Amino acid sequence: MIKLNPLTKKKIDRFKSLKRGYFSFCLLSLCLLLSLMAEVLINSKALVVRYQGEYFFPVFSQVIQGQKFGLATHGETDYRLLQQKFRQQDMGDFVIMPLVPWNPYEQDFSGAYPPTPPSIADHHYLGTDVIGRDILARLVYGFRTAMGFALITMAISYAIGAVVGCAMGFFGGKFDLIVQRLIEIWSMVPFLYVIMILVSITQPTFALFVAINVLFGWMGMTWYMRTMTYKESAREYVLAAKALGASTWRIISHHILPNTMVMIVTLAPFTIAANITALTALDYLGLGLMPPTPSWGELLQQGKSN
Repeated sequence: MIKLNPLTKKKIDRFKSLKRGYFSFCLLSLCLLLSLMAEVLINSKALVVRYQGEYFFPVFSQVIQGQKFGLATHGETDYRLLQQKFRQQDMGDFVIMPLVPWNPYEQDFSGAYPPTPPSIADHHYLGTDVIGRDILARLVYGFRTAMGFALITMAISYAIGAVVGCAMGFFGGKFDLIVQRLIEIWSMVPFLYVIMILVSITQPTFALFVAINVLFGWMGMTWYMRTMTYKESAREYVLAAKALGASTWRIISHHILPNTMVMIVTLAPFTIAANITALTALDYLGLGLMPPTPSWGELLQQGKSN
């Protein structure tokens, strides 16, 4: 059980009193949790298969060949087809499928030529895209990709920005001036051109986009942390810690940084939204993640084109 100090409890209670913000936080957390469980909710693999008295859990296991369940097809089992077969045979075998029995990469050409409208019978609750992939599946998996990108980028950018900003504000002098000039020079590098060059000469990956956004995204937090550190360094509790012989690292980590967390918490929602927008915009322009990665930008582009 984590024990919180009275000041932290007071801050949490104050946040809970802001109904709109607290409800939004809970809703976003729920959506993120559901997206992390997407393989259980949206997948072409069955959750449970009962065949001849044995139970199988395909979504949690390796690829199971269709011949193992008596299908004539080679390769991985088509669990939707297997479910229909068991229902027709009515011998006690069954297949339990996820709520949406399609994965974000699977194409469905069984009906009309795609894109197709929403269909409850086919379990395409939002229809299919231009090449027959389930839109709801790509929407949910795309949300997970976007949120993962936003959170990882924010965490690394804030860590770098907080360290550099605190060092600038704490030490000041020539160190502060030199780092300021370096940041100003680096901030003049055109972000979009760098993306275009790298995409043209390398294979764009999730890690590459995180690295690029971190390289250009840590500077904003640096200025805020520098200002806050200058302010906190002049307070009596910091001067008292210095007089008692506390090390620089201890002063920054135990005294200054905890009192500047309000800035990080305040800016975090805006940074998450900005990171999601950045990835979506790059995917929309065709400069984002490689197909067939689920992407909101790709869905937006298809919606505009159709």
